[in-house]
Amino acid sequence: MFLFDVFRSFLPLHNPLGFGASDFIELALAALLVVLAFAAGRLAPAVQKLAARTGWSMAILALLPILLRLALLPRFPAPSPAGADDFSYLLLADTLRHLRLANAVHPLHRFFEAVFILQQPTYSSIYPMGQGLVLFLGRVIFGSYWASVLLTSGAISAGCYWMLRGWTTPGWAFLGGLVAACEFGPLCQWTNLYWGGGVSAVAGCLIFGALPRFEKNPSTRNAALLGAGLGLQLLTRPFEFVLVAACAGVFLVPSLRRVARALPIVAVTLLPAVSLALAQNKAVTRSWITLPYAASRYQYGVPTTFTFQANPVPHQPLTPEQQLDYQAQTLIHDESPGYFPRLFGRIGFYRFFFYPALLVALPAFLPSLRRFRFLWLAGTLVAVALAENLYPYFYPHYIAALTCLFVLVAVTALERLNPSAARVVLYLAGAHFIFWYALHCGNNTLLMTAGRYDTGDFINYGDPDGRIEIDRQLDGIPGRKLVFVRYSPGHMFHEWIHNAADIDDSDVVWAADLGAEENAALRDYCPTRSVWLVEPDAKPPRLTSYP
Repeated sequence: MFLFDVFRSFLPLHNPLGFGASDFIELALAALLVVLAFAAGRLAPAVQKLAARTGWSMAILALLPILLRLALLPRFPAPSPAGADDFSYLLLADTLRHLRLANAVHPLHRFFEAVFILQQPTYSSIYPMGQGLVLFLGRVIFGSYWASVLLTSGAISAGCYWMLRGWTTPGWAFLGGLVAACEFGPLCQWTNLYWGGGVSAVAGCLIFGALPRFEKNPSTRNAALLGAGLGLQLLTRPFEFVLVAACAGVFLVPSLRRVARALPIVAVTLLPAVSLALAQNKAVTRSWITLPYAASRYQYGVPTTFTFQANPVPHQPLTPEQQLDYQAQTLIHDESPGYFPRLFGRIGFYRFFFYPALLVALPAFLPSLRRFRFLWLAGTLVAVALAENLYPYFYPHYIAALTCLFVLVAVTALERLNPSAARVVLYLAGAHFIFWYALHCGNNTLLMTAGRYDTGDFINYGDPDGRIEIDRQLDGIPGRKLVFVRYSPGHMFHEWIHNAADIDDSDVVWAADLGAEENAALRDYCPTRSVWLVEPDAKPPRLTSYP
């Protein structure tokens, strides 16, 4: 611990070395660059040999982000679900765990109204099945929803390597997989939440890795891989599925005659996903063609529409919290800047897909545009960005299917750089990851001081809403519990009401506090449960026996 005592402060007079913040960063960066340069020189021949062995490379790259995140468990345990998106996806996973696509309406459903969850005509999540299906598999196979999130993180880096093997040499493909393991691995938002873009990113790896293989050799295997990737994207992000499928079609136009006979195989492989999507629509909304997402928009007015559409109008009474959420989304929709200011304002979101050092190399990608496949690559990224700009708000997981394409752009640029310059860029990118990962392994004070200034610090979450402590207190109370949630006026966005697919059989039932007279009906419905009150807006959140 002596080293952490030495570096306990960024103030020069508070440590024996007399270093300030810039001194620490410069020293750490220099040390990391020296270590990386030395390691690269020793390991390069072995890496080149390994990169040519597809199976071993994929296995190592898949394990790397998983092991790195597991190594942080003593200080950063598995993420606790927090917020409406997490709760909605976990409800979907739990619904699938009960081998159904929707749940029956609860007789007292008015107590369980929550953002992004339908109560009628069924009790269901509003989201497509893909993410929930993966979470369900993790729960069934490993006993943990987060296990599937971790495995998805590994699948991204392995998938990026496999995808890049269709576009570049094995050595560069392996380096691209390493970049993906660092950028989208242990510290990434997608690895530390339940509503990230990992599943869509894996779908993109399948699609864009199968495309050049299918174009070159339209075999049954390559056609099936392309169809499987498109199907997974359909089950995860339906709107982006349309965009990605259209871009894939453009890629195949020059070789259409050669691949035409295999296109039915793509369609057949895609058919199970289409069937599942339609079955979910029918089970949840009672209509084959109405998405649960659209049903929520009709009933609650959220999520809001594209910017060129009118704001949706709720068709049922909203709770005070739902009304505030609706008003907030309406405001974002109606006061969104014009199309091009909005497009320019979202440039910062693309930092999610590139380490700063990699941005320096991107101009070297431009000469590649002379070839059709790289011109298509750039066109795909631009076309999807333009289409996504129709959303009034934006998050990186919306375009997660393009993750491997961003990695491909970076790898192609590095491949065309002067070798010495490319090594420096890679060393800097590696040093960036090692610095922040080591910080998470090390001193709490340093992490709290510096971590909040890093755009990629999604693991440093703690318990800002007080949920983990409330859950701990509830776990210490014997028997089944009924917990009324009493929000203060103006509470919004931080959803606390979350229940399992089978509400009546849950250890803890979370319900809205509708007043003593209304609450009596739910108390009578659950006569054997102890009754508690949570006030999320108290500082800290408070759990007391229900009066």
